[in-house]
Parts: sequence; C-alpha cells; structure tokens
Amino acid sequence: MLLASAMILLTGCGGQKADAQTKGDAITTIMNRKSVRSYTGEKLSQEQIETLLKAAMAAPTGMNAQPWRFVVLTDPAVIADVFANERGDMYKQAGAVFIVCGQTTVTQRPRGQENAEPQEVPNQFWYEDCGASTENLLLAAEAMGLGAVWIGCYPIQAKIDNLVSKLGIPENVMPYAIVPVGYPAGNDQPKDKWKPENVHYNKW
Repeated sequence: MLLASAMILLTGCGGQKADAQTKGDAITTIMNRKSVRSYTGEKLSQEQIETLLKAAMAAPTGMNAQPWRFVVLTDPAVIADVFANERGDMYKQAGAVFIVCGQTTVTQRPRGQENAEPQEVPNQFWYEDCGASTENLLLAAEAMGLGAVWIGCYPIQAKIDNLVSKLGIPENVMPYAIVPVGYPAGNDQPKDKWKPENVHYNKW
C-alpha cells in the first residue's frame, strides 16, 4: 500500500513522472507565496488569465462536482463600480480581479436509483472545493511571477450582496473569495508560519 501511494505521488499530469526538479519547484512556490496588495497597474494577458483559471480548476473536488464558477474583472469601469466603497487602490491597480464563486447545488440521481430522475440537491462541499480552487489560483500566480491576495467574501453578507447585485450572479451561486492578481509594485516577502508546537502525532 505504501509503495503504491509513493508511486501515485511521483506521477504527474497525464501519467508522466514528476522529476525531483519539478517537485522542488512546487515546494518552493508554496513556501514563497505571499499576500500582495500593491500592483503596478499592468494588465494581464488573456493567456495569463486562462492559465490561472486552468490551475484553479485543477483543484480537488468532492464527488467531482467542480462547483467553482469565476467572474473575471478586467474592465476598469466595472472594477471601480464594484469596489467603489473599498478603501485604497488595490483593485484598480490589479491586472485582473478574480471572483471565485461556488454553485451551492448539484444535480444527481438518488443513491442506488440509477433509473431515477436526477434531482437538484444542496452541495455540502462547495465551499471546501472553492477554498482549494482559490489556493490553486494563488499558487499559480506565485509560480508565474505575479502577486495575489485572498480577500474574504463568504460568509460576509454585505460583500456577497454587493457582488450578486453588481455582477448579476445567479441565485444558486455564492461569491466565495475575491482575488486581485497583478504585477507586484513592492517587495513583499513570505512569512515563516512553521510552528512545530501546532503538530500532534498519533494523539493530541
């Protein structure tokens, strides 16, 4: 079992083995990720945006529901309107602003009833899936030499209502996180968050 698990970990996308350099780069990206709130104003290309979205959609997802939905803001007028009540120029300076949303329902057949009509039921894991997707987005930005920051939205009702109203988000889709991404204007550094005292082995 342990050998099989190790082989899975060494296997990359498309069944190709990930070499030591690739694995090292992944760890470096994770350790270097930091929250960036100041950007140069340079816009992201469509290719960069799609790369970020593909990374976000590569996240793990319960029952393969893939509930994530994204609203990408690139129009300065739209950004200024949506974030009119926010202090600072972070959103205006960003190369693009990603609104990570989650579809809160999933269509599925009742268990053990393959011939039954599919039903729309609550998705209990949508926010967990969106959290994983948001982290993927942040790590992809870091790997691409960009800066990004996770701005909390769900479950802050005022922020949710603003995004739903301004962006026309459907009733069964919930805004989860706001992620400005852009070229860093400063020299932000990652924090060392390693605390051995927070780890417990085998029991608390």
